[in-house]
Amino acid sequence: MRTHGPLNVASWVEPLFGENTFLVWPTGQTDAWIIDPGLPPQDQHVRDALTRRRLTPAAILLTHCHADHIAGVPLLQETYPACKLWAPRDEQHMLSDANANLSAPFGFDVVAPLPHTALKGGDTLELGELKWHVLDVSGHSPGGLAFYCPAAAVVFTGDTLIPGSIGRYDFPGSSGARLLANIREKLLTLPDATVVYAGHGSASTIGHERQHNPFLE
Repeated sequence: MRTHGPLNVASWVEPLFGENTFLVWPTGQTDAWIIDPGLPPQDQHVRDALTRRRLTPAAILLTHCHADHIAGVPLLQETYPACKLWAPRDEQHMLSDANANLSAPFGFDVVAPLPHTALKGGDTLELGELKWHVLDVSGHSPGGLAFYCPAAAVVFTGDTLIPGSIGRYDFPGSSGARLLANIREKLLTLPDATVVYAGHGSASTIGHERQHNPFLE
């Protein structure tokens, strides 16, 4: 677990795809968000942490709807039926389509229910007293989003900006030009000290990626 001012962040790495699942909650409060719950055992890690820390999952947030980022949604909603699902507006169809979310090509079908709330760039969210900005970072996927909390100086980038790399753009609905434009316009304009939590890899900062990421030269 890491603490960023008023925000706590716990994470786990799924062994098959190396996907990061995150649990975030404000210090001294019980409501928490689950970000990008992947394949088992991610769902059990989340359950254990929620129980141990006596937290209540208020919502599941998806940066995008590829299979490795949504597989844990139905498993967690079975345990926490009151937990809302918030997903990118332009990727809702991918939740129920195993071909669109890329699970079928890997030989297994992953599906999840439609979201309670469809998010888009420009939306704002609140977790306790913390305000979050929803950023359109599409390009790796058709409607990918990032979640930025200025008070905690953290941004969850999904598979858009990955430490030392960027997301793939050879999938259906991807666009390399849009991906790079959104990284430069929406992410590299954040303060240098902003901690980057990506869908794969370890944590980084905006300043480090701006200076050292070879894909952004």
